[in-house]
Amino acid sequence: MVLEAERWLELRRFRVLRESGASLSEIARETGLNWRTVKKYLEEDGPAAPPEPPPNVCRGKQAIAPYAPVIDAWLRAEILLKGTVIYERLVQEYGFTANYQRVKMYLQQARPRIAAELGYTPAELARLHRRFEVVPGAQAQVDWGDEGGVLAHAGIPKVYSFHMVLSYSRDPFCCYTASQDIGTFFACHRRAFEHFGGVPGVIVYDRTKTVVRRHVAPGKAVPLHPEAVAFAGHYGFDIDVLAAYRPTGKGRVERQVLIVRDHVLAGRSFSSVDAMDRAFAAWVPVRRAAVHRTHGEVIGVRAQRDHAALAPAPARPYIVANRSLRHVGKDCLVAFEANLYSVPAAKVFPRQLVEVRASSGTVSLHSTVADGNGVTLLAVHQRAVGRGARIIDPAHWDGLPDGHTRAVTSSREDHLPGRPACGSSLGGPSGALRFLLARADAADVTVGRRPLSVYDQITGTRPFAAGPDQKDDA
Repeated sequence: MVLEAERWLELRRFRVLRESGASLSEIARETGLNWRTVKKYLEEDGPAAPPEPPPNVCRGKQAIAPYAPVIDAWLRAEILLKGTVIYERLVQEYGFTANYQRVKMYLQQARPRIAAELGYTPAELARLHRRFEVVPGAQAQVDWGDEGGVLAHAGIPKVYSFHMVLSYSRDPFCCYTASQDIGTFFACHRRAFEHFGGVPGVIVYDRTKTVVRRHVAPGKAVPLHPEAVAFAGHYGFDIDVLAAYRPTGKGRVERQVLIVRDHVLAGRSFSSVDAMDRAFAAWVPVRRAAVHRTHGEVIGVRAQRDHAALAPAPARPYIVANRSLRHVGKDCLVAFEANLYSVPAAKVFPRQLVEVRASSGTVSLHSTVADGNGVTLLAVHQRAVGRGARIIDPAHWDGLPDGHTRAVTSSREDHLPGRPACGSSLGGPSGALRFLLARADAADVTVGRRPLSVYDQITGTRPFAAGPDQKDDA
């Protein structure tokens, strides 16, 4: 009955529109009600006044009234206390017998009132945000998705999804990687620009460490990563960093992460990251053919206007690299991210400090001091996927001993006269190996024992006085 009265009071304001010729469907869209409800109250034979409420209409309010002071006290102690918690405490501690809806309805008017009494209104209280729209080509939003171990069987422990969404059309881009470092992050940007055919005016980020150098207090300027600033300056877009704990600021891409996961990955298995990328590319036409629920247009049609307004990407790409210093091992290998990469033996020495520049697809090794021609580059390798790989160029070991002249023997009979030693093409070992074998043979020779007086006679010194435990074996 109360609802009937509220509807009558709401629709009474639109009776003039109905009399002036407005259709029932137009008034229904304006009020958010069903057209049959509009017809019931606005037709000539509709009720002229709301029905009288029954005598027990306030029974629910009477049920919650004795507990109102208790609820208000809890709200003053914790303004964001959940309604379910309040209902549970009322039942357990005060024997409350009414249903949860009565508590919920009371909180709708009590929480704002008490918040005003306390002198503040928390942002989480209303849980509302301002919806915004942008013009074509003006903005894109970026976010990461964690896809877990979908490729663990292929030796890749974890896979991440990079997402960029054009805010005007909601046209999506996604690619999959095995890393979230800064080189991979901005390499994904270049792929997104190629996918869309241009660069948006602004890109929205959360406070990821590849964009923000460090976190600061609210209200202070956010220091940006130098590589992020250089990349944005090269491609001509502005960086928009959201305030902390404001995921609604990039809700378009937050939602897109879930949509892509459900439509591309769910219920499927893949053998590689490239296979996952191909699956997304095959799904893009399906997504662009859909009508978006918010702007009400076909995404692909709206995306055409979005793409046309994008700025062209520069012809020369900007490569962002993750730089770090590492030592060269005695085996001419440099360890980086639990993988080993070779450097030329002729250009380095053990424990030399070299700079590793890692992009999304390559790892380049540079000397910290340029040579006579001003060149620091030592080697370039494809970046390893996973951990424990050895990426080696055999030419880097030119000039090092390879062991092809080494020979081994297992017994003295192996090098009897006329019989070549094992592993030797010249009939016997040579060099350092011959010395080692000679020592092994010498261990089998029987050494004679002679008295110490013999040495006295040879040297012409005073006869050696033997002790009581010594004998002359001569």
